[in-house]
Amino acid sequence: MKATLKLDPSDQISKIDERIYGSFIEQLGRAVYDGIYQPGQATADKNGLRKDVIEAVKKLNVPIIRYPGGNFLSQYKWEDGIGPKDQRPTKLDLAWQTIETNQFGLDEFMTWLDKVGAKANMAVNLATRGVLPAAALVEYCNFPKGSYWSDMRRKNGHKKPYNIKTWCLGNEMDGPWEIGQMNAHQYGHIANEAGKAMRRVDDSIELVACGSSSMDNPTFGDWEREVLDECYDNVDYLSLHRYYGFYNDDDPNDLANYLGKNVDLNQFIKGVVAICDAEKAKRKTKKTINLSMDEWNVWYHSNDQDAKTKPWQKAPHLLEDIYDFEDALLVGSLLITLLKNSDRVKIACLAQLVNVIAPIMTDDKKVWYQSIFYPYMQVSNYGKGIALKPNVEVPTYKSREFDAVPYLDTIATFDKQNGEMTIFAENKNQKETMDFVTSLRDIKATKVIEATQFYGYGVKEDNRDGKMKLRPLKASLDEDKVSAELQPLSWNMIRIKVK
Repeated sequence: MKATLKLDPSDQISKIDERIYGSFIEQLGRAVYDGIYQPGQATADKNGLRKDVIEAVKKLNVPIIRYPGGNFLSQYKWEDGIGPKDQRPTKLDLAWQTIETNQFGLDEFMTWLDKVGAKANMAVNLATRGVLPAAALVEYCNFPKGSYWSDMRRKNGHKKPYNIKTWCLGNEMDGPWEIGQMNAHQYGHIANEAGKAMRRVDDSIELVACGSSSMDNPTFGDWEREVLDECYDNVDYLSLHRYYGFYNDDDPNDLANYLGKNVDLNQFIKGVVAICDAEKAKRKTKKTINLSMDEWNVWYHSNDQDAKTKPWQKAPHLLEDIYDFEDALLVGSLLITLLKNSDRVKIACLAQLVNVIAPIMTDDKKVWYQSIFYPYMQVSNYGKGIALKPNVEVPTYKSREFDAVPYLDTIATFDKQNGEMTIFAENKNQKETMDFVTSLRDIKATKVIEATQFYGYGVKEDNRDGKMKLRPLKASLDEDKVSAELQPLSWNMIRIKVK
C-alpha cells in the first residue's frame, strides 16, 4: 500500500498551545494515595511524594494537570485538604463511595506540580457549593497577602501565590451520576456568577465552562447552546469529554472499527465548534470560545472489576485499566486528531495520569509504563510549534460505524525555534506494510534526527512484563522527500532537521 503526505509550511492549522498535552489527577482510587503520594515508600521524599513517579511524569513532559476532579469534585470541600494534617477531617467520598482522609490536598498537589514541572488546571465545586467558595479558592491560590484566605495560605507555609491561570467551573454538570446535577440554565447561571466573582479576585485567570459530559447524552447540543447563552461573556473555553472502548472482542473485524474512533472524535470536536460559533454569530461579538478537551482516553477494561469492588475503602483499586497494544494505537490516533483541531482545541487532558486509566502504573516497589505511554510521550515532547495541514493521499476502509477511515493517520508539526519538523504517522492496516512518502514543499530539510516505530506486538498484548519499547525506523531523506516503510498496525515518529 502507498500513502503520500504533502506538506507546505504556509498551509498551517494553528500554533499549538502546549496545554493540549495536559493530563489529570483526581482524588480517585490509587491516583493520589499509593500513586503520587505514598509516605514510607522507598522512593518517597519528606513530603511523601514518590520520586520514581515524579521522574516518570517528567518523561511525559506534561504541561498542565487538572485537579481534583472529576466526579470527586462535586462533593468536595477544598478547605478540608489544607492546614495541619492531624486536624484534617476524614470524610465519605460520595462520588466514588470511598473513604477520603484528606491527607493530600491543594498545597500538596501544588508542591508536587512544582517537582514535575507542570501548571495547575484547578477545578471548583459548583454542584454542591457555589460562588463564594469558588472565589475564596482563587483568593487562597492567587492573592498575594493581606486577606483571610491569602494569609491562611501563607500560614500554611506557602508565602508566594500559586498564580493558577486555568480554572474549570465544575465537572460534568449534566451527568445524572453527578452529585448536584443541574439543567443547562441552572448551571450556566451559576457558572456565570462564579466566573464574575473569581475574576474580581484575579482578572488574569481563564475559565472553562462545562460542555456535555458525553456526545451521547440526549441533551447534547441544547446543553452547550443554553450554557453559553448564560455565561458566554465570562468564560473562555467550553469543555468536552470523550472515552472509547473496544466492546466487541468476539468480532475480530471490530478492530478496524475501534481504530477508526478518531473519526468520531473529529466529528465531536467539529460539532461543538459549530455550536460555539453559532452563539458567537448570534451575539455579534468578536470573542471566540475555544475548547478544552479536559477528559479523553480509552476506558473499558476495568468496568467488570470495578463493579465487584466493595464500597467505603481507602484508595481501592478502581478504574485500573491495563492497556494493550491496540489501545496505544488508538491513543496515538486521538492525539493526532487533537493536533488536527489545534486551531480550536487549546487545552486537553488525558484522563488520567497515574494508576487510574493511566499511562503510568505503580505498586509498592516500582513504576511501570503502559502501552499508551509511548505515543503520548512522543507527541508531548516533540509535537511543538505549528501544526501543518496534512494533505494525504491514501486508501480508506469501511467499518461498522464509519464509512471512510483512512489507513494512514498522520500530521506534522514545525518547530521553527528549534529548527525541527516532526511527523507522526500510524498505519491502521492490519496486514499490509505502507510505503509512506512525505513531500516537502519549501521546507529545506537537512537530515533525519530520529525515526522510531512502535509495532510488533499482539493487539491484546500489554506491558506488564516491561518488554514494550520503541524501535528504530529506517527513514531516508532525498532532497524534498522523506520515505519510510510503515509496518502493519504501527505508530511511527520521524524527526527532521530543517533550515
